[in-house]
Amino acid sequence: MRTQQTAHLITDAELDNLVRDLLRTVPEPETLSAADHSRLPSVAQRSQLRLANAGYPASGFRAVQLPEEIEIHPAELDLEPAISAITDRAQHLTGATGAAIALRTGDEIVCRARAGRTAPDLGVRLQADAGISAEAVRSGEIMLCHDAERNPRVDLASCRRLGVRSILVSPLRHYRRTLGVFEVLSSSPAAFDERDVATMQLLSGMMVAAISRISSLKQAQILRRVD
Repeated sequence: MRTQQTAHLITDAELDNLVRDLLRTVPEPETLSAADHSRLPSVAQRSQLRLANAGYPASGFRAVQLPEEIEIHPAELDLEPAISAITDRAQHLTGATGAAIALRTGDEIVCRARAGRTAPDLGVRLQADAGISAEAVRSGEIMLCHDAERNPRVDLASCRRLGVRSILVSPLRHYRRTLGVFEVLSSSPAAFDERDVATMQLLSGMMVAAISRISSLKQAQILRRVD
């Protein structure tokens, strides 16, 4: 039995509110001209398309092909407060005892946001060659571990140090590239199910939307200075 709040599927109305809340945390540049903005899709268009791609098929959206974009380098972006807000929301919605977002920094995956007592510390580097998070990065697929004590794929020493028994890891995918991972953790075994998988798919799509938005705004500012 869970000791945390029961997880649930996100309704259309709640999803709309989540998108609005998250996008309000993404800063709007004061220095961009109208010409700069014309280079970018609107906030609404970008978030809707990202969520459609990330949520399919669990959300019921049809996958949509986006126009080609610049390569994103998460280590170069200031993602606060969006990244902290969505990490907190993931912990709340799934009833997890911890949640974390780790993003690619060169050849490493580094924890950039955390919430809860069982989350890894900020700045911790994920193992690139072992563990369930590393497997999510390599495969680009969601990984679910019901009991770390019985799963040979997890880093058992790290799980015991954090007091983790259940792990749900969602890769943050931008086209064919994995930008990082979004994970929730619980001190109880069998804490997550298919409802939590659907929830994390949607929240991961929202995080990628925020990263893409911030990256595009930064690129537009660079182009403006060059022009």
